[in-house]
Amino acid sequence: MPGTELFGAEERKEINDVLETGILFRYNHDNLRNGHWKAKEFEAEIAKFTGAKYAHCVSSGSTAVATAMAACGIGAGDEVIVPPFTYVATIEGALLGGALPVFAEIDETLCLSPEGIRKAITPKTKAVIVVHMCGSMAKIEEIVQICKEHNLLLIEDTAQALGASYKGKAAGTFGEMGCFSFDFFKIITCGEGGAVITNDENLYHLAEQFSDHGHDHIGDNRGMEKHPIVGFNYRIGEINAAIGLAQIRKINYILSQQRKHKKALQETLAKFDVVSFRHIPDPQGDAATFMDFFLPDEATTRKVLQALREEGVGELTGIQYWWDNQYHYIRNWEHVRGLKTPMKTVAHLLGTPQDYENLDIPKSNDLISRLISLVVKVAWTEEQLQTLCSRIEKAMQKALAQSKVG
Repeated sequence: MPGTELFGAEERKEINDVLETGILFRYNHDNLRNGHWKAKEFEAEIAKFTGAKYAHCVSSGSTAVATAMAACGIGAGDEVIVPPFTYVATIEGALLGGALPVFAEIDETLCLSPEGIRKAITPKTKAVIVVHMCGSMAKIEEIVQICKEHNLLLIEDTAQALGASYKGKAAGTFGEMGCFSFDFFKIITCGEGGAVITNDENLYHLAEQFSDHGHDHIGDNRGMEKHPIVGFNYRIGEINAAIGLAQIRKINYILSQQRKHKKALQETLAKFDVVSFRHIPDPQGDAATFMDFFLPDEATTRKVLQALREEGVGELTGIQYWWDNQYHYIRNWEHVRGLKTPMKTVAHLLGTPQDYENLDIPKSNDLISRLISLVVKVAWTEEQLQTLCSRIEKAMQKALAQSKVG
């Protein structure tokens, strides 16, 4: 993704603005800044791009999830419905906030399914955390309706989906709050950073206070600020925000390139009848960060995976087989399933609402075991893209001949 690809004069200029003032802290020191407020400017750009009324930057996508949960009042003993396919930070944010994760099935969107959510609701359910995986969105209209019917909070983890939308409305703006990640491997990067967005002024103020030890940020004397709530240090720094500010100004170019390149990959894969594609509720709103496709079964998927590697596809792009990946599917989260933490959590005290070691999620297991994701890069030349498509086609032919499928 472009976080690892695009870095140039624009980012250096914004960083140098900060270094020339020497003010790396995002708050106060007004008279020394020479007018530079990179975190505030970055937040304004995020709000403008997403259409949200408020945006607040934090230190990571992980702390964005934790901040959103805290602002929404989710805490000790509350059950929150989460997907088994996500980056593990979604689950960590729930556990460390005192909530109890309840895993529900995903569907062909690669996100929580409406049916899975309905089955997971109990009298203790407080919220749904929907994760828009791999650059595209869940069946968000149906999920919003379920949350309204059951009076549940909806938080959107949009870490991998900046720029995704449904019917023109940005990912992250359908629920109470949306969360973004700007680490090194995201659509735009700060090196490390994240943000929350919301249309609710009260939630915004709770978020910006909670992420800075409860400070109310009123006045220009930090030592005299009041503390309406207890919080923690999830602040972003000015240098990180400066990088993000330069990056978000490239977002429309990034999205256009990703969509163009993904189209070429999909046209190549569509030549093979055994290939099917993830369901995207609104194709016009796909951020196109990954080319996601399914094979008929795990055995065929592994043959294709091996052939892709043998044909050098990995030299031009990242190849993800999430079924074996250590970070993104619960099958490989031994530490989560066993609640292996150095501290005692609410789950240790109250017990878990599910048997995490033996989850009944056959639909999710089937989908992830048959899924391959190719990273869509922004900086490919036409020659590289053509070479990549040629290698993919050759790998598919080789693998399917070996498996005698299609």
